[in-house]
Amino acid sequence: MGYCDSAMTVAVSSSSPSSRRTLTVCGGAHALHDGFTDLLNVLYPLLQAQFGLSYAAIGALKSVYSGAMAIGQIPSGKLGERFGGVRVLALGTTLIAVGYCLAGLTGSLYGVIAGLLLAGLGGSTQHPIASSLVAAAYHGQRSRAALGTYNFTGDVGKMALPAVFALVAASLGWQQTMVVMAALAVLGAAVIVSSLKPIVTHGTAEPSKAIAGQDRPWAYWLLFSIHIADDLVRTGFLIFLPFLLRDKGADLPTIGLGLSLLFAGGAAGKLVMGWVGERLGVVPSVVLTEVATTVLILALLPLSLPPVLVVLPAVGLMLNGTSSVLYGTVPEFVSPEKRTHAFAVFYTGGSVAGATGPLLFGLLGDAIGLTTALAIVSCVALTTVPMVWALRPAFRNG
Repeated sequence: MGYCDSAMTVAVSSSSPSSRRTLTVCGGAHALHDGFTDLLNVLYPLLQAQFGLSYAAIGALKSVYSGAMAIGQIPSGKLGERFGGVRVLALGTTLIAVGYCLAGLTGSLYGVIAGLLLAGLGGSTQHPIASSLVAAAYHGQRSRAALGTYNFTGDVGKMALPAVFALVAASLGWQQTMVVMAALAVLGAAVIVSSLKPIVTHGTAEPSKAIAGQDRPWAYWLLFSIHIADDLVRTGFLIFLPFLLRDKGADLPTIGLGLSLLFAGGAAGKLVMGWVGERLGVVPSVVLTEVATTVLILALLPLSLPPVLVVLPAVGLMLNGTSSVLYGTVPEFVSPEKRTHAFAVFYTGGSVAGATGPLLFGLLGDAIGLTTALAIVSCVALTTVPMVWALRPAFRNG
């Protein structure tokens, strides 16, 4: 991890002012967009209380946002190539503001649904475009280090914005707070337009090709299946966590704190498990994170609120840690010329799981109750253990 940190420092410090500005602004956009996505986990219990929604309905709301974000990613990338990534990224950030304003100002359930749809489409611009802008600003090995820094900034937004949203909503109510968040999105869009020069994002996936690999389709699709199961666990846990905290006596700011603690652990997981994966190998690392995820989620169920808050960073570390290992393994199973498409399929699969998982788990929660549904969510993580064990020949033959 020390080498990785020093490489990131060298990449950023040795770059031009223009490159550093691109990384800073795109990192800020990543933090905002990821924060705008995850603060919705604080909003859902408020919507349930106001509109009397079931868990399935809450899952459907989450699926509206995640589904719009999944559908919009490939078109966003193409629009960025045609009209310039800076413009499309700023427009997407503005569209989040429009969606949040619509939800907040109407205060109706249909207004919320329409607002989440627009905000999800706006959020779809960030990952494909901002990462491409960073890759265009940094070349060779510096690109990989800069993208590592960019990826980490998203977790900063996940930690900060849910807590901020919860604190403001406790004073102003959720409708007014959605308008406040919309104003923040407008400010972010203005910074993007005023700070970045137009860059066309063609051909920015080249740094990924620096890692050697060969085509092993069976191993890639097995890795993809592990990724889907891992994403289902993560989205299932997130949809239920605010309600678990509420049932244990948490008020709105405490729910925001709990989510921030979870995301702080997730940020650490990206760093820690990437380092562990290099030293232990993929198979032991994934087995470790998935078994620990099951044990820690089950441990939360009987605990009172204070111990739950203490354990949540460890849960986040394990929930997010697996993704670092999985994404870093894709290049080992795919030849360089096919890698960009392989990553696109891999990421889209996770987005689809993020869109469908909440609805399925919401239906399950309505049928069997919150605690039992969470126990089942935790056990889904164990389905990855035989799959990752089956990957061992791919590494031996690599």
